[in-house]
Order: sequence, then C-alpha cells, then structure tokens
Amino acid sequence: MKSVAGDFEAQWIDVHAHFMIPQTEEELKRSAIARCERCFLAPELYQWTPEAAIAHMDSNGIAMQMLSNIPKSLKALQRSNEHGASIVARYPSRFGLLLALPTDNPDACLAEIDRMEKLKADGFAVTCRYNDVYLSDIRLEPLWEELERRQATVFVHPDAYGEPSMGRPTALLEVAFETTRTVIDMLYAGIFRRYPKIKFVIAHCGAALPALAGRLLLLGTESWVPNPQGITKAEMKAQLASLYLDTAATGSANSLAPALAMTTADHLAYGSDCGVLCSSEATMQENIRSLRAFPGLTKLEIEEIGRAGLKLFPSIAARLQPICEAVE
Repeated sequence: MKSVAGDFEAQWIDVHAHFMIPQTEEELKRSAIARCERCFLAPELYQWTPEAAIAHMDSNGIAMQMLSNIPKSLKALQRSNEHGASIVARYPSRFGLLLALPTDNPDACLAEIDRMEKLKADGFAVTCRYNDVYLSDIRLEPLWEELERRQATVFVHPDAYGEPSMGRPTALLEVAFETTRTVIDMLYAGIFRRYPKIKFVIAHCGAALPALAGRLLLLGTESWVPNPQGITKAEMKAQLASLYLDTAATGSANSLAPALAMTTADHLAYGSDCGVLCSSEATMQENIRSLRAFPGLTKLEIEEIGRAGLKLFPSIAARLQPICEAVE
C-alpha cells in the first residue's frame, strides 16, 4: 500500500483511536451545543463511522486501530463496550477493542473485566479521572490486582470532557496536566511498584510528564516532599522508564525528545487520536509525517514504533495475518 507519509513495507497499528455509538440528529445537536459551551468551537454535527476510520487508515498505511470510548455512566459505558465489540466483530482485521472500565466503582470494573472474553476485547482503557475519582485512589487496589494477574495492557487517557481552563477547551491543554498529575500520583501511591506486570500506555506521549521527569527525579524524593510509600529515586527513574507512551498529536521533536530522555524507543507506540473532533485528517497526517521524519530515531526504530501495538496487544496478531500476507 502506498502511504501518504512515505513507503513502508509494513502497515502500522494505531493504539490510540476512538469510536462512538450512533446518535440521533437531536443528540448530535445537543453534543455540539455542549462542546461550544465548553469553549470547544466545533458547532458541526459529528458522527463517527467505521467506514470513515477505515478510509483514514487506508490513506495512511495503518493496518488496525485499537478503539476506545469511556462514557461517564456505567450503563452508557457497558453499552459502548458492547457496541465496540460489534464493530470489531464486523471488521476483525481492522479494529481492536480496548474495554472501558468505570474506575469510580471497583466492583463494576471487575464485572466488566469478566466480560472481556465474551466481548473479545484486546486490552483495557481507563481515564485519569472518572466521575472525580483518580486512578491513584486507594479504592482501586482490587482492580489493579486483577489486571496484574492478567498481565494486562491498560491504555490511560485523560478526561476530555472537563470544564475549559482560561477560556481554552480542556482538550487543548488541561488534558496534558491532568494526565501528568495523575501518573505522578500513581507513582507516589506505589501502584507501579506493586503491579509491575501491568503495561500502562500513557496517551499523548505521556503529556507533560517527560518534560517534568528531570525535575521530578531531582526533587521528588527530597525530605520536604510527601512520600508515604518511600519511593526512591532509582525506583522513580525505573518506573517512569517502564511506561509506554503513544504518539497521538505528539509526533514532533517537542514531545519525542523529552520522551526519549525518560524512556526508550521500544516504549513508544504509534497513536493518532483518530475519531474525535480535535483530530482532523490534516493534523493526523502532519503528526505522522513529523514522527517519520524525526531525526532522533532510526528508520528501523520508527517502524518498530508503528508496529508496537503487536507486542502490547498480542491477541490482534492472528486477525492481522491476512493483511500482513497481502502486504508481503
């Protein structure tokens, strides 16, 4: 396949893509009004379709998208997971499902995890703050214990539906700071120490975390910083390096250089943020071009980033086989 971003013999896996349940025109109008009220100036009606997502993939050399959607109520989340499973059932070689977990309710999380096999999900998706409960909350220990037992891959996404900050939509800036605050609090809470077998994929190249990692390592274990779990500087460095980071809207040197100072190229995975209004075809193509042109990575390393989804979500390999054979 000829990609708009260049000739690459292997197609890529997009670990950060979204879907939505079909809505009526009235529901779409209400969503548009709500967006504008939160300073997200996109009054057009937007309906996600698998056909549009596949067209984007075909234009950019993407073999498969890992789909996530995390509604704010349990009923809507369960329905969304079921709809996501139906999309994958229709297009098994083009989509994978990251099962959304309602992380304000540990028991409900475990119930959703129990549906993983039935829904044929490939991994899990959580949001940094779900109904005002952060991932570092002590009440989520049963969730992490189960995901550790499964050696699961967990995609961590910010809450994109929050209130605007200083007149700007949360999707522009605040999502980055929420992600950073949450991951740092998980670090201090000892979650990465206790559950090293969970592979955490942090959206948007870790947001502001890589840029702040140096400050955190320099000052974060000083005596004046609350550190109830006694996390050491060596642990902090190793645990930050163990995180996986996707490249959604962060494929330029501004994000990749700090990321590579915090972790290594084999912990980066391609992501597009496809399927939401803050990502246009033009911005997604610019992002992938920037990634493929980044001089701090070799061509082989960039190709491995594009295919990192295979090691993070090994269940997709068999479904990709027909595409891989066609490409070869």
